[in-house]
Amino acid sequence: MPKFSLIIPVYNVEKYIKRCLDSVFQQSFKDFEVIVVDDGTKDNSMEIVKEYNVKTIHQENQGLSAARNNGLKKATGEYIFFLDSDDWIEKDLLKELNKSLKNHPDIVRFQAQEVFDEDNKIIKYPEKPFQNLEGPEAFKRISEYHYVENAWCYIFKREFYEKEKFQFKKGTLHEDFGLIPLVIMKAHTVNSIEYIGYNYFQRSGSIMNEKNYEKTKKKVEDIHNHYLYLIEEIDKTNLEDKVFKSFIANSFILKISELNHKDYQQYKKILKELEVYNHLLDDSLFRKIKKRLMKISPKLVKRIIK
Repeated sequence: MPKFSLIIPVYNVEKYIKRCLDSVFQQSFKDFEVIVVDDGTKDNSMEIVKEYNVKTIHQENQGLSAARNNGLKKATGEYIFFLDSDDWIEKDLLKELNKSLKNHPDIVRFQAQEVFDEDNKIIKYPEKPFQNLEGPEAFKRISEYHYVENAWCYIFKREFYEKEKFQFKKGTLHEDFGLIPLVIMKAHTVNSIEYIGYNYFQRSGSIMNEKNYEKTKKKVEDIHNHYLYLIEEIDKTNLEDKVFKSFIANSFILKISELNHKDYQQYKKILKELEVYNHLLDDSLFRKIKKRLMKISPKLVKRIIK
């Protein structure tokens, strides 16, 4: 059994996939397997992939969620790692992660930096590490990090992940938001290392950067549905969930600020009907003020926190 299974969905990334795979096969720690999921790519990405020693899965275009879920079915590693095909990792990331496995954690978190394609600008996000925390306490710490729900910020023990039957929801955007917070909360042991090992590539035209209002509405709708799912699932547990519910409520509320006036007003009514604001923490003066402002105008809060 390899220590790590790296699952890499591929769709029209011929400009980037070589850099991604090179970063994997140049790792100083060698005990891993690579599973590339061809999500019906229409370019020459898979011709490039053929040059590497990887397992491949071919599927009709179904999106990132389905690709990750299908990649997991072929994984045999002790830990799984969801790597995006236009990003890349630092050469000692797997070595540093392996050092953190002595207490057999369900999850290990590592840190990331943004790299911009236009000017190669790099923004680092160093975070304070921790060891051996249960899910709710770990989530409390991680919720203060810059990146929280991004699946590529973590490795997951496959036994734990499969036992809980975790799945990314197919056909949705913000699929990480709809799953990863719950995965963290249900973990028995979580570590976080300070090593900045992931390069998150900011490219023009990516899903996160496209400016298309129909897609914006789809994103808000999906965040809405993810929120409902997360509330339902966390209510089935006996976990301390105040920070968790505050985080997902905050994310949902701020997301509607991207809508035009008509849709924005409609979603403000939905937030009120669902009592989403009630989940926001108000245990400090700052949070009390923020909660009050959120109820008045999520758009104003979004502008202030930028």
